[in-house]
Amino acid sequence: MHTQQSVHAIVERQRAFFRTGKTLDVNFRIEQLKKLKQSVLDHREMLEKALYEDLNKSPIEAYLCDVGPVIVEVNEILHGLKRWARPERHFSGLMCFPSTLTTVYKMPYGVSLVISPFNFPILLTLGVLAASISGGNTAVLKTSSKSAASTEALKKLIADTFPPEYVTVVDGGHDVADMCLAERFDKIFYTGSPAVAKHVLSEAAKNLTSVALELGGETGNWCVVRKDADLKDAARKIAFFKLCNAGQICININQIAVAEEVAEPFLAALKAEFIRQIGEHAEENPEYPKLITEKVYEKCEKLTEQYRDRVVFGGTGNREAVKFSPTVLYPVGVDEDIVKHELFCPLLPVVPFRDSEVDTILSVIETREHPLSMYVFTSDKKWAKRVMSSLQFGGGCINEVCIHMMVKGVPFNGTGHSGMGAYHGEWGFREFTHPQTVLTGKTRLNLPLREHPYSGKAGEQKRKLLKWFER
Repeated sequence: MHTQQSVHAIVERQRAFFRTGKTLDVNFRIEQLKKLKQSVLDHREMLEKALYEDLNKSPIEAYLCDVGPVIVEVNEILHGLKRWARPERHFSGLMCFPSTLTTVYKMPYGVSLVISPFNFPILLTLGVLAASISGGNTAVLKTSSKSAASTEALKKLIADTFPPEYVTVVDGGHDVADMCLAERFDKIFYTGSPAVAKHVLSEAAKNLTSVALELGGETGNWCVVRKDADLKDAARKIAFFKLCNAGQICININQIAVAEEVAEPFLAALKAEFIRQIGEHAEENPEYPKLITEKVYEKCEKLTEQYRDRVVFGGTGNREAVKFSPTVLYPVGVDEDIVKHELFCPLLPVVPFRDSEVDTILSVIETREHPLSMYVFTSDKKWAKRVMSSLQFGGGCINEVCIHMMVKGVPFNGTGHSGMGAYHGEWGFREFTHPQTVLTGKTRLNLPLREHPYSGKAGEQKRKLLKWFER
């Protein structure tokens, strides 16, 4: 069991290690990233087994969504790190003459705290760790107590790979998380809910610690299906996505807005796809993931009963297995409470709208908290691009779901209630480094431009020179 004293000791040991300067060496970081990659490969079966125990993820889903993406992330960092970390040289400008050289160093923050969630406990711990290592930081990993098997696996993997003064796992509940937040870290990266994020920010503010947040979004992620969409294609992709991790994904579709002109054929296609991919009763399929706790199961059960007369697919569960089937609710009004908050489960409310009034739906989305993701299905690419470039959200897709976060070289992030900061690849390196600007001065040919006097003839001459330099 951790105490405030033991957590403090961990942080201080890491701070002492950071001050040795070892992590400043980019070759050292590359060596550690290679160790991390090899360790993930060596412990693959252990990680997949833990994910099965925690979330009933099959080995393929575990590798596809949790383990494999860590390897992809590390590979991208290894490919670009030397280039990203290289100091930038800049011409200082005439205003600084004769000091013409300015350098921007990409400096690590120091000791980082990574607080990871239960839903993708491997990826959202080790993927962020890779970014922290790339920036030259040490890391304390506070993993979720809800995914206990994955936490134990991560403890073994990290202990087998890194000394604790460099990287270590701290397990426990909210009390231990608060112990960590009470310490002075140099960088905090939190993945989870907006409610807890407010607490993290509040605690970090006491030490003015830089914070990155990746959140699911207060009011959930929308998917808009217009009447000109390829309905079968949309249904196929949406069904896959809602089945993935039983809907426990921060970028998953929380609710669908479908043009009422095509609502019936779309719903028929969606039902057919759920049945094709998982069977009519998903909770009986051994490949279907389970919910993380009985409390989440009870939430699904309670909401389903409230909407029982509008359940058009699913609505069944297996309490003993903690599995609840993908459940489609239709029709649901845009102002009903169920579409005003993140569900984070297999329930899928469907809101009908007249296609000619699509702007009304977009206005509603715009007035609510910024989602982490946004999805639109339509054959009108011009309209889709206009929407996706004008609404505020973390990221999204046109005629696709979720795979925007798999694209190399682009950031994954949220805005407002769906987060702040960004990572993946170079963006993660940037998140865990501070750009430090240093000008190299000259000892000769220095002009008296900045020095007194500022009045009289000398002042007028200086004003003329300043205006000339501004060009």
